[in-house]
Amino acid sequence: MPYENLLLEKREQIAFVTVNRPKILNALNEKTVEELDACFSGLQKDPEVRAVILTGAGEKAFVAGADINELAAYSPQKAMECALRGQAVFSRIENLGKPTIAAVNGFALGGGCELALACTLRIASQTARLGQPEVKLGIIPGYGGSQRLPRLIGKGMALQMILTGEPLSADDALRWGLVNQVTPPDQLLAVAEGLAKKMIANGPLAVQYCMEAVHRGLDMALEEGLHLEGALFGMSCATEDMREGTHAFLEKRAARFMGR
Repeated sequence: MPYENLLLEKREQIAFVTVNRPKILNALNEKTVEELDACFSGLQKDPEVRAVILTGAGEKAFVAGADINELAAYSPQKAMECALRGQAVFSRIENLGKPTIAAVNGFALGGGCELALACTLRIASQTARLGQPEVKLGIIPGYGGSQRLPRLIGKGMALQMILTGEPLSADDALRWGLVNQVTPPDQLLAVAEGLAKKMIANGPLAVQYCMEAVHRGLDMALEEGLHLEGALFGMSCATEDMREGTHAFLEKRAARFMGR
């Protein structure tokens, strides 16, 4: 389907999703959040898509935050409704069952940082700046930043980011564990695509189960997490991909995974 604020391209089992509002630094408005939901819902069901790369149009911003024109008019009830809606959309991205890579090409602030946090991995351009500046507007993060950020980089670092509202440079974001890799701007998408290809070369069900084990296990006690891992390991051993992967290894050939 055509989108007003997104661009979607598919090639070689990778979907490239671009937030396309460059004149206002790809700010998230309600329409864009709705389109992200529809887009990722379709990608989740598309058997030809094995990984997703998410970026922003132009050179200045991944997503520079919420659309302040909309935000300024929110009532408390409307604000809560929009926060819960955005959280649900970002949770869909986080639990897509397929790796998602945020290619952060500039400002990723507020909702933009939260969007990157919902992705499986984050690759940042050297020019990227990531932050949660909501306190500077007299509000708090609403799309999961207060929850995902401390789980990713730790409570102390997350509180420093959230309470000061100051953004991190790409190098500091790497040092703090907020991003996985920093690249020159002209190599950002190529690096993200190369990483996606490495992941989709593996068994798709195994990749899905690995992500589920990590995501769900982080909210469990160790004993529960280990039980979850054992159950998912057993499920992976019931797949045709497991038989193909083990046979290919023994026969010294490349595996041909079918996602079954």
